[in-house]
Amino acid sequence: MSGYGSKLRSVWLILAATLLGDIPGYAVETAVTFTPVGGSEVIPATLLVPDGIGPFPAVVIAHDCSGLGPRSSGAPGRWAQLLFDQGYAVILPDSFTPRDLPRGVCTETPARGRMASDGVRAGDVYGALNFLRGLPQVDGTRIGIMGGSHGGSTTLSAMYEPAHETDPLFSATRAGFVAAVGLYPRCGGTYGTWSVMRARNGPGPVTGYSGVYKPIAPLLILIGESDDWTPAEPCQRLVDISKAAGFPLDIKVYPGAHHSFDSNNPTRYVAERNNFNAQGGRGATTGGDPKAWADARQQVSQFFAQHLKRRP
Repeated sequence: MSGYGSKLRSVWLILAATLLGDIPGYAVETAVTFTPVGGSEVIPATLLVPDGIGPFPAVVIAHDCSGLGPRSSGAPGRWAQLLFDQGYAVILPDSFTPRDLPRGVCTETPARGRMASDGVRAGDVYGALNFLRGLPQVDGTRIGIMGGSHGGSTTLSAMYEPAHETDPLFSATRAGFVAAVGLYPRCGGTYGTWSVMRARNGPGPVTGYSGVYKPIAPLLILIGESDDWTPAEPCQRLVDISKAAGFPLDIKVYPGAHHSFDSNNPTRYVAERNNFNAQGGRGATTGGDPKAWADARQQVSQFFAQHLKRRP
């Protein structure tokens, strides 16, 4: 192993221990690496595989803008434990460490943030998909994806089929994820033919919509009504328009819930956070919501059981 590879592995082992803690019952908790589709980076990840005879269904979990480790919201680890307990293999890629973004991208400059945009990270999660398909313990036909916030946007980027064969993900998506959950994603972005309009060319509220979001497989969006970072309204419109066009989407909006409702953190406003939906481009509120978290656990469990536990 090269000096860089050894250092990367050591860093990720520390991050994995911080993220997941000492959780009893993990049969296999392994630090692994893979190459993203369309990229050359070495992406570190934590792999969790249940005890027993596989092959198991699996889920890729895409982290939020704070990344993994000490700065994590804690939500990726909560979902990893839930899904593992239900018999899924789980992989959590770290998109930020190999791109020299140790503080995540919540407050980074746009230029540095683009180094790990949701479009770039779509290549990471497809790299994780390919890695899982190479494991004898995993059923390569029953792999899903989920993510919150930046990871939710990554999920949206991974779930539509690119229009052009020159796109690195064009072939990957044709045999891609079979189900996806987007937790409070940025629906006010551009995903294939879907895009939004704003009053001015810059930060601010969405004023119009264009095109149709076309997912490759069933997609569930869960979002808070009081989310001021990634507002619910664009997601509601995205789902309504796509469903009317015959695509398999659904959404649930939680009354009173903020961004990161699935975390265990107190609600607080942070002025430094990048927020393209705010007039000044900064400031967002996050915080856990026990009622929304409880229902989201149920929604995600039922959704993945429907689409991943049943063999094709």
